[in-house]
Amino acid sequence: MKPVSLFAALLLAFMQAGCSRGEPDRVVARDYDEFWLWAGVQPPPELSTAKTVYVLDGEIEGTPARWKPLRATAPRTRGPDIWLVVRTDTMDWPKGAAEALARRADGWAHEGNRVAGIQIDFDARTRHLGEYAAFLERFRGALPRRYKLSITGLMDWSANGDPAALRRLKGSVDEVVIQTYQGRSTIWGYERYFERMRGFPIPFKVGLVEDGRWVEPRGLRAEPNFEGYVVFLLPRRR
Repeated sequence: MKPVSLFAALLLAFMQAGCSRGEPDRVVARDYDEFWLWAGVQPPPELSTAKTVYVLDGEIEGTPARWKPLRATAPRTRGPDIWLVVRTDTMDWPKGAAEALARRADGWAHEGNRVAGIQIDFDARTRHLGEYAAFLERFRGALPRRYKLSITGLMDWSANGDPAALRRLKGSVDEVVIQTYQGRSTIWGYERYFERMRGFPIPFKVGLVEDGRWVEPRGLRAEPNFEGYVVFLLPRRR
């Protein structure tokens, strides 16, 4: 075969492989096994083989802060570990919130779900990490030890967060899921943040948005506290 023909054949094979597998930097749900499932999103087929699912149950918001349920019934699963997620825009939680969330988690477990713990979805500003660490210490102290505590985190924490505040978080939370997206899109320039992720002191996962763009930063898998990916599922288009 002539060199030009060989090049053409290789190029064609590469293009065919790309078409069969999809775009290499697009987040496709079937390639992962951990997911966020938000209210109003129908469970896709991928959840049947999921290892872990974070399920939004409700919100704590307003002044004074109140609980707003977003699910009419408890989920019913038999395979994955389930995390009960509460979204919030405040650290001024009503008294007894941790105990109330534990009771809801108990109800999920009663339905046969394997409940791993509670996840708090709160976009704590980097400059307020110390306050957030204090809030989480109080919450962890009130949460029964049978449940783990997970939180979402911002990429900026790794770049500009107070190391002392991050070490304080480590004493309260079991994991941080770092969000790399805003809305339906991956945040541009995420690679720069992960360059400063080396030595992050808390077990962490990386949150990706379905259909977003993602190329794994160099050295991420070598981090001893890196524990994989979680994909934020989007509503299915009709």
